[in-house]
Amino acid sequence: MLCWQGLHGAAEGLAICRSAVQFEGLLVVVVQDVRRLHLLEAEIDFFQDSTQSIPVHRLLDWECLPYDLFSPHPDITSQRLHTLSRLPEIKRGILLLTLETLIQRLPPKHFILEQSFSLDVGESLNMEAMRERLNNSGYRLVGQVMAPGEFAVRGGLFDIFAMGAEQPFRLDLFGEIIEGIRLFDPETQRSDESTTTISLLPAREFPMTSESIDLFRQNFRRLFEGDPQQQQVYRDVSRGNPSQGIDYYFPLFFENTETLFDYLPNAIGWVIDRELPEASDTFWSGIRDRHAVVAQDSQRHVLPPHYLFQTTQELTQQMADQQVIHLTQGCGSIVSYDTQLPAEYPVKTDNDSPYDSLISHLRNTNRTILIVADSLGRKEILKEIIESYGFNSTDSHWKDIIGRDSTVIHFCVGLLERGLVLGSEQVEVITNAQLYGRRINRERRFERSARDPHSIIRSLAELNIGDPIVHDEHGVGRYLGLSTLGIEQQNTEFLTIEYRDGDRLYVPVLSLDVVNRYIGGQADEITLNKLGTEDWSRSKKRAQEKTYDVAVELLELQAVRQGRVGSAMDIPGREYISFSSRFPYEETPDQLSAMSEVLTDLESCNPMDRMICGDVGFGKTEIALRAAFIAVHNNKQVAVLVPTTLLAQQHFNTFIERFSGTAINIGLLSRFRGSADNKALLRALRDGTPDIVIGTHRLLQDDIAFKDLGLLIIDEEHRFGVRQKERLKQLRREVDILALTATPIPRSLNLGLSGLREISVIGTPPKGRLAVKTFVQRWNDALVRDACLRELHRAGQIYFLHNSVQTINRTAERLRALIPEATIGVAHGQQPERELERVMQDFYHQRFNLLICTTIIESGIDIPSANTIIIDRADRMGMAQLHQLRGRVGRSNHQAYAYLIVPPPENMTNNAERRLNAISSLSELGAGFALASHDLEIRGAGQLLGEKQSGAIDEIGFSLYSDYLHRAIRELSTSDRALGTDVEPCTVDINLNVTALLPEDYLPDVHERLVFYKRLANTTCQEEIKELQLEAIDRFGLLPEASRTLFRVTQIKLAAGLIGIEKLHLGQHGGEIRLSEQTSVDPAFLLQMIHDTPKDYRIRPGNVIHLTTPLEVPELRLDRAEAIVAALSGKTSASLS
Repeated sequence: MLCWQGLHGAAEGLAICRSAVQFEGLLVVVVQDVRRLHLLEAEIDFFQDSTQSIPVHRLLDWECLPYDLFSPHPDITSQRLHTLSRLPEIKRGILLLTLETLIQRLPPKHFILEQSFSLDVGESLNMEAMRERLNNSGYRLVGQVMAPGEFAVRGGLFDIFAMGAEQPFRLDLFGEIIEGIRLFDPETQRSDESTTTISLLPAREFPMTSESIDLFRQNFRRLFEGDPQQQQVYRDVSRGNPSQGIDYYFPLFFENTETLFDYLPNAIGWVIDRELPEASDTFWSGIRDRHAVVAQDSQRHVLPPHYLFQTTQELTQQMADQQVIHLTQGCGSIVSYDTQLPAEYPVKTDNDSPYDSLISHLRNTNRTILIVADSLGRKEILKEIIESYGFNSTDSHWKDIIGRDSTVIHFCVGLLERGLVLGSEQVEVITNAQLYGRRINRERRFERSARDPHSIIRSLAELNIGDPIVHDEHGVGRYLGLSTLGIEQQNTEFLTIEYRDGDRLYVPVLSLDVVNRYIGGQADEITLNKLGTEDWSRSKKRAQEKTYDVAVELLELQAVRQGRVGSAMDIPGREYISFSSRFPYEETPDQLSAMSEVLTDLESCNPMDRMICGDVGFGKTEIALRAAFIAVHNNKQVAVLVPTTLLAQQHFNTFIERFSGTAINIGLLSRFRGSADNKALLRALRDGTPDIVIGTHRLLQDDIAFKDLGLLIIDEEHRFGVRQKERLKQLRREVDILALTATPIPRSLNLGLSGLREISVIGTPPKGRLAVKTFVQRWNDALVRDACLRELHRAGQIYFLHNSVQTINRTAERLRALIPEATIGVAHGQQPERELERVMQDFYHQRFNLLICTTIIESGIDIPSANTIIIDRADRMGMAQLHQLRGRVGRSNHQAYAYLIVPPPENMTNNAERRLNAISSLSELGAGFALASHDLEIRGAGQLLGEKQSGAIDEIGFSLYSDYLHRAIRELSTSDRALGTDVEPCTVDINLNVTALLPEDYLPDVHERLVFYKRLANTTCQEEIKELQLEAIDRFGLLPEASRTLFRVTQIKLAAGLIGIEKLHLGQHGGEIRLSEQTSVDPAFLLQMIHDTPKDYRIRPGNVIHLTTPLEVPELRLDRAEAIVAALSGKTSASLS
């Protein structure tokens, strides 16, 4: 047994790395918690020599409380099973795990081996047998595969997300033969690269075969007294449907369990954080306390702790003959290391010389210095700053640093948090965390692209049976589902709408472009229209008249803005590229698209008024930073307007850090600053000294004067009051506006969708980001305590929001008594400025782990280690506010939780209940737009868009209202309309009496089928139709005949609408074509064509052409329709026949 002493900072990771290189076997490293695990993992990765790299494996714990009612996240289970399956065969490497994982009992090794198998291209696959096998292994049959442990079957395609895999797989089947295997993106569902084989692990750490269920029932009855049918878990397992929290009963599925020692290979060594007996005793003390609490619930039997965890005695016996190294004090031989505790050199952003501490150290040390930045961009910034003080610098790597020139400062990129000082080698490693404070790395991924705002609002993706729906010609009804009807022996799928008095309308799926989800008044209070009456026509006429009034008002504002004398901004090429390259992450496609749109706006002579919509943490601030950089380089001042003092401080820190190394001067107008500082800043604004100023609504007051304000950046505009918005309305006439928002208020949404305000959507979440699990619950001491302990258990932090300053301290005392394990801080807006700033800084640096606060945290507080938020009296919060508050958590790759604490239903308003239902159901990443439309639906248009528009929207719905407004604006602003040169594509009533649908056996999920039909009906060009066709083949398999026909008819319909064909009906006995008044068809050409084929066609009044030729075969009707549209389009010299 060895004891390493004298290890400080990252020296622990370095010592482990060097030992693993020398050790011919598996080095098992046991640490106290997950935070320590990730810390050492990053250090080992940094110190690895790429020429002799040692593989590093992780075995994570469940991230649940013992006896929790939650099961581990599928990603964690996937990683655990992947590691456990490989452990017995590992010859050399490092295994990182926590003490809890070491003590935890595991399923028998043979279970994982027996349940694992592979699938290869060319082999036979019996789908029924495979379904049963996957079900027994814990895989779930779903409509669309998104997460590990899921599979889907659609015709000749078999999708599966194997445990331990990074991406799901799509198998192409020909009969029962696997013809090909492709990987696909779970977000887009599109496939990319191919492979020839996949390995499948079980999806749970226990089986669900009929034999294992019988064994569970026997063991349960043997262990617990009373009627087992009274226990929910027993009933669920008996039905083959295990519920959340079943994992803490896993031993009952086996004759015997095993431990990690049974999985490990023969040649192993151990590195341990602290003495195991002591650590195990501490752990067991907590387990016994936890068991004592949960065992009091008579409705829920729980296993004795020793069924789930090894006792201290068992653990001590297992470790008796092992080779162990202790990282702290311990018995045995001592190995001393000559390392020192690394110092901190904090960058003080509010100081005139923020890098004084670092520069002073660099000038006085004789060590060789390696500065480790967390990104390429950060490294370049630091290099420029260091060089500006006269130092020489160079890029290096850790393995080359010893013995290098100490007069040169060395730089590299790495995810190292702790620094390192090696005394004997005279080397010092300085990390980003020593300069800027601890960070949690968040890489980006490209799994989700931005969606068009119009398509988000018009999508039928959230439509449920009974929801209100709007048909452009027949009005508001209720959606009853899809149904297949046969007409002239040809099957077609219809969307069924029920109207007043039970009347029903069947809308062909080819005509879903005239159907939209109703967004307006409250769904349960909507008056349905009556078919065959003039009510709907009158409602539409009233709405159209109102939209013209609104359009005139909006166009006047736009005319004033566009009429102001302004100049286009120049984009500083090399400087801008250099600044952009310092961004710590690789940009997502959405960010690049949004930035491109902003650049176009700034280069234009017309003023910019753009809204960037993206969920919290999706990269909106970087767009603002780059826009500010361009404005300043055009000698313009920039104002950044934020709703809260805390957000102002955070933005200031971000701007200072991002603009460090440039000559750009940044000021902060904040109550965190003294009165003298604020007055000096106001004077400097008039002189143009600060290039960028960040502040709250104080920036909008009358005494604020800029020398030359060119760009106003607004963060969360909906948080400002009426007076501030009036001032913003005035500023919109004068300067470029860039608004950032996570949840656009419907007024902004309305302006954006009408085309008067540009919208850019950023929809790509950071890598590994999981949607926040949201729960609406009544107050319960056990619930709150468990929620907090679950977060503390994984070394995280918690927000507890109590929005009453009068009772917040009383709440803090209550929580101190309820959760003595937590260290608690309190923050609210009435605290002295310095105290509030200190509390927030302490929470950011993890000096305490439970923050009790008011809604001051609503915007901009970015603490990735905080992943649980509890919101007291959530029923009193608005939709956008709840979305923002929930966005405070879930900023790392850990599962985040939001608990919305509410009173009994009888003490809540109907609107509050609907808000809570919406926020809990829309928990996926990037839900801001959908929530905005729900807010419009719940609160009604009057409160959000003004009474002038509210009645019209409640009558006809937001989607159709937006169409009318868009059309009114276009007509009023386009002189071509009067000349008749602009042909409006018309809605086409097409019926070719052919079978055109997505068969149920091709796409079984009704909801998914409806969404696809709607997407197809909304296409606006032939390229979109072709792209959807490729997507259907990729996702669902080769198109059956009916689906090929569906796409073909859609192409005909689109082409017909573009030339003004209103109706195209063809059947066995002929057909009818009707042209619109604005048709682009040349009358002379049409008359000549009919003259050439007098037996086939007759002209009738009302722009109607009657076809007399029988078309008995569906293929003939398709060919004739294509020929008619092509001829009338002037694209062919052929006849109409």
